[in-house]
Amino acid sequence: MKKYIPKEIEAKWQAHWEKDGTYATDLSDHTKPKYYAFSMLPGITGTGIHIGHGRTYQFSDVKTRAKRQQGFNAYHPIGWDSFGLPVENYALKIGKKPREAHDEAKINFKNQLKRLGYSYDWSKEISTADPEYYKWTQWIFTKLYENNLAYQKESAQWWCNKCNTVLANEQVVGGKCWRHDGPDDEPVVKKSLKQWFFKITEYADEILEATDELDWTESVKLMQKNWIGRSKGMVFTSPVKGTDLKIETFSAHFEAFRADTFVVIAPDHPRLAELVNGVENEEEILEAAAKMARERDLRGYADEEDVEGIFTGRYTEDPIGNGDLPIWVASYALADYGTGIVKCSAHDERDFRFAKKYDIALKPVLFPIDEDEAEKVKNLELCYTDMANGVLAEPEEFKGKVAGGSRDQIIAYLEHKKLANPKISYKMRDWLISRQRYWGAPIPIIYCKDHGAVAVPDEDLPVILPDVEDYKPTGGNTSVLADQEDWVNAPCPTCGKMGKRETDTQDGYACSSWYFLRYLDPFNDKQAWDPEVVNHWGPVDFYNGADHAVAHLLYARFWQRFFYKLGLVNTPEPFKRMMYNAYIMAPDGRKMSKSLGNVIDPLEIMDSGYGADSLRLYEMFIAPFDMEAPWDTRGVPGTYRFLNRMWTLVQEYLEGEQIELDNNAEKDILTLSYKTSKKVTSDIEDEKFNTAVAAMMEAVNGFFKLKDRYGIGKNTIWQEAIESLLQVLSPFAPHITEELWSQLGHQDTIHIDHWPKWDDEYLVANTIKIAVQVNGKVRAEIEVDKDTKQEEVLSLAKSNEKVATHISGKEIKKEIYVPGKLVSLVV
Repeated sequence: MKKYIPKEIEAKWQAHWEKDGTYATDLSDHTKPKYYAFSMLPGITGTGIHIGHGRTYQFSDVKTRAKRQQGFNAYHPIGWDSFGLPVENYALKIGKKPREAHDEAKINFKNQLKRLGYSYDWSKEISTADPEYYKWTQWIFTKLYENNLAYQKESAQWWCNKCNTVLANEQVVGGKCWRHDGPDDEPVVKKSLKQWFFKITEYADEILEATDELDWTESVKLMQKNWIGRSKGMVFTSPVKGTDLKIETFSAHFEAFRADTFVVIAPDHPRLAELVNGVENEEEILEAAAKMARERDLRGYADEEDVEGIFTGRYTEDPIGNGDLPIWVASYALADYGTGIVKCSAHDERDFRFAKKYDIALKPVLFPIDEDEAEKVKNLELCYTDMANGVLAEPEEFKGKVAGGSRDQIIAYLEHKKLANPKISYKMRDWLISRQRYWGAPIPIIYCKDHGAVAVPDEDLPVILPDVEDYKPTGGNTSVLADQEDWVNAPCPTCGKMGKRETDTQDGYACSSWYFLRYLDPFNDKQAWDPEVVNHWGPVDFYNGADHAVAHLLYARFWQRFFYKLGLVNTPEPFKRMMYNAYIMAPDGRKMSKSLGNVIDPLEIMDSGYGADSLRLYEMFIAPFDMEAPWDTRGVPGTYRFLNRMWTLVQEYLEGEQIELDNNAEKDILTLSYKTSKKVTSDIEDEKFNTAVAAMMEAVNGFFKLKDRYGIGKNTIWQEAIESLLQVLSPFAPHITEELWSQLGHQDTIHIDHWPKWDDEYLVANTIKIAVQVNGKVRAEIEVDKDTKQEEVLSLAKSNEKVATHISGKEIKKEIYVPGKLVSLVV
């Protein structure tokens, strides 16, 4: 019997696939249905990937491989996120130029990816740092500029003293730089600079409105909506007593406007100094406000429990008759949200905590229907915030009415009485794209004394990033490009007089916000992409990643909508399906990190004798895609044993004699085969990769039992069953399946146009539907094989996306399975 030696088999088939161009996609072939899938653009951030990265990249590989086998013209492209801070910081660390450091590191990256057997079309590889690519990033900048969606302004921005550059709000985590957020790293600071922005807020409403309909992981959709943070509120204008000032106060909870008893102003509000001018403790207030703003920034704008404040000594005359309301500085008020001055009541948790802490009077006017709960609200034992279902006690016009159902009438009432005007506010800010660093796409702007900022004409693109000897950031207001006089001095495109180039480079996110379009036309030197090609292949059918759930995806959606309005693409959304996968943790339970010394190189596992297929299989088996799981060192040996059993099953069949099977044997073999094929097909489609692997493991065990019962040998039924199992295993373990497919006498590859079919008549009585309850409410229905064990039924129930949203972050206190009928989870 031949022995299973992964190293030999994998090297053999990887060389064959590359020579034969097995995974090269003809993008002009429209004879088959298309399938376009990939994982987030890999970044060259060090010397290579670890197994966590490998798992992330494998999800799209499994999906694409399955579709390719099912008869689709499937495209699985690859490229490199080459520009930006990560690459430049890595280059500084090893003492080489960014391009040199990047290209050297890429050698190992490519070796790892190829050794793992991903079905990438390497013939269309791209890099965002190639002039042929960033020429079109610059072109997109100029189109945004021409359409008033790129602009320049001076404002206080976050600054990282380690990166020596400004950061976008999304790149500040807990008051620290996203790349330097360790316990010993210093906080970011604010620095006033003239910067370039993209006006993403112009698209806030339409992006938000389209979010619910997306077929994306629910947690990502929620993060997107929260980041946009759209609030419809009312603005009340009122005079400040003892002054000539008037202030505009914002209320997002205006349904309970008669409950307002005080006002808070943001500690960094531009009108604070004016407001407290002349107050006895003016200096103390301003110092306290500055401290509050700083501490709040360091917390990363968290909804802090320990709210801080100081009384301004001022009162405003409430226009709705609640009397004189004290004005306080509060740590939780944001200067750029609403008006930065907020009306407060007993019906907001932070307002309630604040008032309790500083002994400010409260007056509830919104109550639950439950009398006992209403009494607690009345006595200020409970902060009641349910604006949808609460019943109003004031004003008289709305007494006894449900607040949520009266929202529009209350708006009309306040407007008619000239008490307030509606206002929509957003938490999201425009996209800051300027970076005072060398390694990035130059911003294609020339400053002219007569004509100001002028975009570089299309025919003069790309603006090539010059080669410099010392690219280390200076910490000043410009990048090192400002010292490259031959490069900086350039004629104005409008008048021809000598001007100066912009010396900031673009945020790396700019280059990664449209690469999915360039993947479809990577060598076009006439345009960024051919709309005809993109319109056939777009949108992306499957996209996944474990990072960048907010910034990158929002930016990509923004640019895609812009291109849609220009008629350059035919869909406003770039990604049809976006799957956000969880991390694989290190064996010590912590996130894998080179700084922690707990990363695992996939080559170490493969070279220890287990090979890529065993690693790939365990990566999919370890947990549902959206659940974190610590790496188990026993896992790969387990999947290696499974593959050996698969190997043995085929070898015994090949070495067997011709046999006849009776009807019972044929039925049992085909039933198990069909059940497995249908199950794995469904699981891959539904992204239940772990249960797909479990089903194939059960199938191999089942086939060995049938072998012992009926014997194994040359027979069309056995061959059909074995080949079907190889076909569904192929997306997960491509090398061993290709080898065994060849040994079974096939001359073509298993990876194209080979997927099993099944007869549902064999399976009619084998599947049942199970209702899944969470705390007594049915949240989903799952379909399982009637013989599925309780442990797997519970696992399938908990991994269901609808169920997961109700149990995420909660403790499951009880799990009940009523066989064949019901799963009940108590959290």
